Amino acid sequence: MPATSGDTRGGAHTVKLDGPEAVTTRASFIDGSAERDLILSTGLHGWLRKLGLVHSPTAAEVARHRRVQIVAAQWAGPRTIAVVNGKGGVGKTPTTAMLSAVYARFGGGSVLAFDNNDTRGTLGWRTEQGRHESTIADLLAAADSLQGAPTSAMAAYIHHQTDDRYDVLRSNPRVLSADQRLTTREFDTLVSTVGRGYRLVVFDSGNDESADRWLRMIDWANQLVVPTVTSPESAESAALLLEALAARDEHSALLARDAVVVITQAEPAGKARVAQLVETFSSLARAVAVIPFDPALKDGPLRFGALRAATREAWIEAAAYTADRF
Repeated sequence: MPATSGDTRGGAHTVKLDGPEAVTTRASFIDGSAERDLILSTGLHGWLRKLGLVHSPTAAEVARHRRVQIVAAQWAGPRTIAVVNGKGGVGKTPTTAMLSAVYARFGGGSVLAFDNNDTRGTLGWRTEQGRHESTIADLLAAADSLQGAPTSAMAAYIHHQTDDRYDVLRSNPRVLSADQRLTTREFDTLVSTVGRGYRLVVFDSGNDESADRWLRMIDWANQLVVPTVTSPESAESAALLLEALAARDEHSALLARDAVVVITQAEPAGKARVAQLVETFSSLARAVAVIPFDPALKDGPLRFGALRAATREAWIEAAAYTADRF
């Protein structure tokens, strides 16, 4: 019997006969066009293809398809992303919400945005509320009873985002920070509890980098995302944080080296400033993503579908950078 080898996903199929016979090659019956056809099936090229005017995807379409494949991937075991910057007003909450939306929309849900904030986090204010008012405190109190319970039991404690398909675990913005601090052990309990029901947890962090729950979040994180706007103060805060984590311990240093910096244009102007920040952060982090100005990010409900097309594509790119090492 002949032994076969080689790649049969398009191109040649190699047949090596037993004994001294020569190797023969023929064209494979599988032409490898499935992925190309998938790229060409939507958008303008989908319409042009129906007219017989387009037969191959452009380089930009192929690159976009690769980004979507990355954000839609499923991983063996849960992953965690920490969205961090010690300064307020730099885009941590929009970054958390938009990354969560991209992963859930393209990957089929099972994504949790976790408001890890002592000081009145706004993630709950800017996302859709479920049929209850449960917060992290309620989930922590119920953690023991959720052991062995079906994952659907988590619905009593999280807030589902109807269009964007991810869930939110809220802090309580109406109480003082002193009333909702978490110990390291309590934080571990929460992460272990939600880890049984979600493939990805995205932490929206607070501004207190010395808090137990903030430091423990870093210990749990698989990937760091550092958002900043174009102001010198927010950029300096981001750079100082990366430098501090690089000196903390081996795990933190690895996170800092592998971090993704997300630069959001808070105003329509300032392209020169953005270019300067990209150049600087490219030497401090693994990747830098730029989010163009979009009024839908400034205030009000955070909805991926409300963004401009260019902004949505920028968030897909940022999410692909973030998940690329998972």
